[in-house]
Amino acid sequence: MSVRALTSVYRLRSVCRLQRIQAHMMCSRVDAEVLLENVGRAGVITMNRPKVLNALNHSMIRKIYPQLKKWENDSETDMVIIKGVGGKAFCAGGDIRAVTEAGKFGDPLAQNFFREEYILNNAIGTLKKPYIALIDGITMGGGVGLSVHGRFRVATEKTLFAMPETAIGLFPDVGGGYFLPKLQGKMGLFLALTGFRLRGRDVQRAGVATHFVESKKIPDLEKDLVNLKSPSAEDISRVLDSYQNQSSLDVEKPFILDRHISDINRLFSATSVEGIVQNLKADGSEFAQKQAETLSKMSPTSLKITFRQQQEGAALSLQDVLVMEYRLSQACMRGHDFYEGVRALLVDKDQNPRWNPSTLEEVSDQSLEQCFSSLGEKDLVL
Repeated sequence: MSVRALTSVYRLRSVCRLQRIQAHMMCSRVDAEVLLENVGRAGVITMNRPKVLNALNHSMIRKIYPQLKKWENDSETDMVIIKGVGGKAFCAGGDIRAVTEAGKFGDPLAQNFFREEYILNNAIGTLKKPYIALIDGITMGGGVGLSVHGRFRVATEKTLFAMPETAIGLFPDVGGGYFLPKLQGKMGLFLALTGFRLRGRDVQRAGVATHFVESKKIPDLEKDLVNLKSPSAEDISRVLDSYQNQSSLDVEKPFILDRHISDINRLFSATSVEGIVQNLKADGSEFAQKQAETLSKMSPTSLKITFRQQQEGAALSLQDVLVMEYRLSQACMRGHDFYEGVRALLVDKDQNPRWNPSTLEEVSDQSLEQCFSSLGEKDLVL
């Protein structure tokens, strides 16, 4: 074979190899559970599991955390933006089915998932650069942890916020003991115990989001953000304020809890969960009766853990709250109700969890104390 022919063969092989590599890279990008990209002077995190509402799993945590730390120390990166794909969800929560399966068999994922998720939550909360969460869609549980501790949280009319953990035998973790007590009055405790859902502009009105921007404007907002040159937090805030001022959707609609705020503050001011339930039952209003009915369906153990978590968290730093919550997560993994709640609501979907203990009165102070006890060498270190 001539030299010219050999050269042509090698060139053809090289082109084919390059095409295979490019195809693999394109396929990998589409298939990747989370995309981590530099766009302009912004680091952009894209939750890319639309079929499962961008649920956060362990491998995603392990990809996001080191990249976040890299961006924090990168002079070419001025801000971090996090968003979801698919149009339905930002992130609907953590992949708790995988965690409960691991817990049943003593797999270390039951420890590692919570430990590394909380370390990521703390990294977001202490990030030295502006962090902008575009929570355009369902934002629950683990998705709240990926957003609420950042400097800016942008809700849209598609946003659906909730911390529904007491319904599955867990508690509002990912720093829920830190940010919920900071909401007005007893709002945080109400949201924590009942899992009440907030939508659209109400997510900002409650204090969870910092801004409200119409969903159709989010792509343009993102473009304007990544095109900023060496922006300060104030520069970013001005851009967000500008887009918020252009968003008039639902501005006339009152806050869904507006007429109930005084009732929430009064009814949820008791010194125990039992006291709150008594207040609700004695009140007689339709709102109070509905909340009493909601609480009757929740795990009694979870309600008591959550009540104390909210009381103690009000006086703690984010780091101390996350240390406390890691202890609580491992207590839930040792217990019964988390597995039963996931079975009833997410696996069998019979909506009929059999809690143990089955009543608030049966949850002893001793068992509650054990949930909050130090894990010694196994405690979370931040």
